Amino acid sequence: MTDTALAARTERPARPRSSKPNGQWKVDGTEPLNGNEVWKQQDGGLSVRERIETIYAKGGFDSIDPTDLHGRFRWWGLYTQRKPGIDGGKTATLQPEELEDRYFMMRVRIDGGALTTEQLRVIGGISRDFARGTADITDRQNIQLHWVEIENVPEIWRRLEGVGLRTTEACGDVPRVILGSPVAGIAADEILDPTPQIREIADRYIGDESFANLPRKYKTAITGHPSQDVVHEINDFALVGVVHPELGPGYDLWVGGGLSTSAHIAVRLGTFVEPSRAAEVWVGVTSIFRDYGYRRLRNRARLKYLVADWGAEKFRHILETEYLASPLPDGPAAEKPTTPGDHVGVHRQKDGRFYIGATPTVGRVSGEVLLQLADLIEAHGSQRLRTTPHQKVVVLDVEEDRVDSLVAGLEELGLYANPSPWRRSTIACTGIEFCKLAIVDTKDTATDAIAELEKRFAGEKGGANELLKPLTLHINGCPNSCARIQTADIGLKGQLLPDGNGGQTPGFQVHLGGGLASETREEAGTGRTVRGLKVTTDDLPDYVERVTRRYLAERADENQSFAEWALAAEEEALQ
Repeated sequence: MTDTALAARTERPARPRSSKPNGQWKVDGTEPLNGNEVWKQQDGGLSVRERIETIYAKGGFDSIDPTDLHGRFRWWGLYTQRKPGIDGGKTATLQPEELEDRYFMMRVRIDGGALTTEQLRVIGGISRDFARGTADITDRQNIQLHWVEIENVPEIWRRLEGVGLRTTEACGDVPRVILGSPVAGIAADEILDPTPQIREIADRYIGDESFANLPRKYKTAITGHPSQDVVHEINDFALVGVVHPELGPGYDLWVGGGLSTSAHIAVRLGTFVEPSRAAEVWVGVTSIFRDYGYRRLRNRARLKYLVADWGAEKFRHILETEYLASPLPDGPAAEKPTTPGDHVGVHRQKDGRFYIGATPTVGRVSGEVLLQLADLIEAHGSQRLRTTPHQKVVVLDVEEDRVDSLVAGLEELGLYANPSPWRRSTIACTGIEFCKLAIVDTKDTATDAIAELEKRFAGEKGGANELLKPLTLHINGCPNSCARIQTADIGLKGQLLPDGNGGQTPGFQVHLGGGLASETREEAGTGRTVRGLKVTTDDLPDYVERVTRRYLAERADENQSFAEWALAAEEEALQ
């Protein structure tokens, strides 16, 4: 066969492009192409704060304009929460106003996860006074409160802002919270401290009208720690610490990651970003998203779709020629991590003191726990802690002779520095308890499953902790993947399953073998699904135990991870 004939046979015809504009401002103009874009241009989300303070907090829930309620409120970290008693089968059939309660979820923005005990005590007090004691640590380092009434929002803001916290752009089509290494500035093995870069971006650009109308949400992650502890592969913009052979410590740039119903692993642009240029590069990438991002269809409006269409080479070219003062040098990729990125346990800091990472159960705490935690930390001579992208807390600056006492005190609060592998590696989203998008319960389901699995694996020969360290279990209440199900060893996507009697019962579709770069994995990858592999909530512990024991029995050797085994296993072994 000639080369010409071979090319004709193997080349696919170009797919015809849609004649409809994508809503890219630099290509199609700024005329809004859907209802969300209309109201965002008419009156941006940041403007609603004044109405909350002067009208809605005084007039109550019924005084709130519907567009403000379902749109602009998000720019200030507020969503209406799900009305109790509505089952998961109604999630897709009822309108938002039929699902929602008269109460709000409020997301406290914590850039880099950095908190003082004073700030923690204020959040705990707000939880106690205005949120029925609720508090959840999220996998984006925020703290979420529930049962918030609109009448109390100005007072909550007053208290938060009095200690340097805010809810600004915690939700909405804006730059969300900046994930940062929980051990920034203290870890002995840190490549560089990203705190100055996180602060510069947050202080200069969060609340800036220039970036308050993006096509969709925009997620940032920055770390200088070799464990790559900020899940950078699933963020829109990420900087990962590396050492350039000539230029020294700096960052490797990644763009276009995101999960939801269409998972995309971010791509490396192959550039080296010096710390002094980090904010400039963030502004450049964010501006590309603002100017070139797809706005016509919201289900294609995330940056990941633009990156997928353009590719890394074009994206870098546009960034360097249209948005940066000068091109970026080529740079090295980060090396494979050698330590876990959740920072659980006791670790020595670079100054000789210690940091202690502890896990609550799937991020669930309470206002009272936060208040007691602040007291406990101060009683042990520290005033600093961090939240993590793995629903954990890290206490900083502990003297060696106080470590054991603090570890014991944390455990009394339900925060474990030496947890079982199940308690350590299980995360869960908000679920049907509060979320209008959810189909099934997650927090209680996960909590019950952890307790049952701990019981079943107690006393294992060889030690269950050693056998199962790498295994992660992520539980999500709907397909949107707030709990990162595609990047877990065992990821569970909530759905309703036939109960055998003509009805439905809560359950999950199973994803297996996903993961991000870690000490057990070279690079990120999404898990596999097996046709028909679904499990009910009641059968969840049985399934996890069964597939885990199968892995332990069939793995090639003790170094083969669960993900490696699951991706190679026959379907029968995964049932």
